[in-house]
Amino acid sequence: MIPVTKPYLPNREAYEAYVKDIWQRGWLTNSGPLVNELEANLSTYLGIPNVLLLNNGTIALQIALKALDIKGEVITTPFSYVATTSSIAWEGSKPVFVDIDPETLNLDPNKIESAITPNTRAILATHVYGNPCDVEKIDAIAKKHNLKVIYDAAHAFGTMYKGKSLYAYGDISTASFHATKLFHTIEGGAVITENAALSAKMGLLRNFGHTSPYSFDGAGINGKTSEFHAAMGLLVLKDISQIIAKRKELSDRYTDKLAGTVVKRPVIFDKANTTYNYAYYPVLFPSEQILLQVMKDLEKHQIYSRRYFYPSLNTINYVDQVPCPVSEDICTRVLCLPLYFTLTIEELDMVTRVIKDTLSRN
Repeated sequence: MIPVTKPYLPNREAYEAYVKDIWQRGWLTNSGPLVNELEANLSTYLGIPNVLLLNNGTIALQIALKALDIKGEVITTPFSYVATTSSIAWEGSKPVFVDIDPETLNLDPNKIESAITPNTRAILATHVYGNPCDVEKIDAIAKKHNLKVIYDAAHAFGTMYKGKSLYAYGDISTASFHATKLFHTIEGGAVITENAALSAKMGLLRNFGHTSPYSFDGAGINGKTSEFHAAMGLLVLKDISQIIAKRKELSDRYTDKLAGTVVKRPVIFDKANTTYNYAYYPVLFPSEQILLQVMKDLEKHQIYSRRYFYPSLNTINYVDQVPCPVSEDICTRVLCLPLYFTLTIEELDMVTRVIKDTLSRN
């Protein structure tokens, strides 16, 4: 079987050594030494001073919205995982959908201003598949209209834009460190910002608002992560360069093997200034009919792909269902192919053979 993804697992003995130390200390959670070490190491790796680890990427979005006191309309993308939209609704604000760019698949900055109203408070955009949004245009629009900017950067670990981590852009970037991400802590996430005061506020929000064991500053939530999760993150971070290099090697082979077919790829934004992380390998087919046939034929060979993202979020049942024709079209034609560290060249070539065989019959 070839799954669409597999978690990267570091050296088992090294992880067990961390577990032994955790056992001896008896300090399992509540900002233990490994959590603090991983936050410091991530800050160094990313070149950003304020990194707060959390227990998942959805809590990260919710804390970001809460920290910026967002109450009103939030302009966002319909082409993302559902957590992007659900976090806005969960925090009592209204998602306002703006369609996506047909090439990068990110929120189209040229359509943002027409969606701004007196109730607009923020822009929440996703760096889709780790591909940078047009951060400069979005920043200019936000400054012009006095809006906050949050980036759902769940896919963006390791991507650089103009020499800086993508997490450096916007008021807050949120990360997912779920097991399927190229950097992971089994389950986990983070909020990342250049603003020290904002980071301090989010530090309170992730720990019930505690300022001491018996005092509080505002309502908080339990967003903390554990020492076991941090141990995994410390080991994965040590291997991150080879993880990204392997994904690049596999992605380049996919591109070579699928060259000359009708399969298309999203366009990397400002490629000259972007160092991409190869987080996913999405492909676009000419029609949904062909996509479904490809999926069916792959599954006959126990190869599993994923319609990611599907459906377009402007069509789900708890939002105002405004038309977003580009997103609605892309959602029917995009498919993520298997991509993970232990995927072999032989397995990848089998995936492409099945796809090309299907295309030859359609």
